[in-house]
Amino acid sequence: MSAAAAAPFPAPEPPSKLEKKPVKFSNLLLGAGLNMFEVTTLGQPLEVIKTTMAANRADGFTTALGRIWQRGGVLGFYQGLIPWAWIEASTKGAVLLFVASEAEYYARSFGANDFGAGVFGGVTGGVAQAYATMGFCTCMKTVEITKHKVASTGAKVPGTWSTFMDIYRREGIRGINKGVNAVAIRQMTNWGSRFGLSRLAEQGIRNVTGKGEGDKLSVVEKITASALGGGLTAWNQPIEVIRVEMQSKKDDPNRPKKMTVGNTFRYIYQTNGLKGLYRGVTPRIGLGVWQTVCMVAMGDM
Repeated sequence: MSAAAAAPFPAPEPPSKLEKKPVKFSNLLLGAGLNMFEVTTLGQPLEVIKTTMAANRADGFTTALGRIWQRGGVLGFYQGLIPWAWIEASTKGAVLLFVASEAEYYARSFGANDFGAGVFGGVTGGVAQAYATMGFCTCMKTVEITKHKVASTGAKVPGTWSTFMDIYRREGIRGINKGVNAVAIRQMTNWGSRFGLSRLAEQGIRNVTGKGEGDKLSVVEKITASALGGGLTAWNQPIEVIRVEMQSKKDDPNRPKKMTVGNTFRYIYQTNGLKGLYRGVTPRIGLGVWQTVCMVAMGDM
């Protein structure tokens, strides 16, 4: 009897055409460059609109635009871009593409399909991204809120670095990383959904067009798949509203003194209902589409 006949199950074959891409410094620069492009174009204006609506949940879309315009005209839509958004983008983009690419490869090596590997890569990259760059995101957000509040009272607006150092002196590392767990949940669901749904959309396009696994998608097909994946990710808007609330500075006696993801969720739901948890979802859809086109479609190409 042969060895093959004696074996009860055939040995698993390695996934076809699975190739591990070498880690290159150029790949890290690519991730940083794509994120810098994303945030400097449409990313930051959509981020400002989304955050303004999430923080001021009584505002509609038009009211939020008016509030931002009053803060600084066109430049009001780019508040926090320099230096915080640029610092954040230059680090988190590199972290995302590097970690997600590695995680996606290992998921495929264990037999995961495109959707499963995409979800695993996005989740892993999103968590790494959140804990590596959350301090910059929090600081940027806090600075913008503080500036707006002080400016409205007529007092002198503190500089970016002085505000940062004031938070650090009073609250230490925890102060500049407030809400980090909410951001980790947001980022893992964000990029898990974006990568996974984008891969699923790519497979759907292949089925419709009759293309095989080895056939490359066109630029239009890649962008379409990424846009669908990015837009559908807005399902997790409640965690984004929770993140904004945890990082906001408000004088509301009803707010929990020590805010967690759980008690912040209850506070928002009690004060603004289900609608409040989805405030800012429209600009968030636009932001999700743009981010995913930049980081998934352009990253793949």
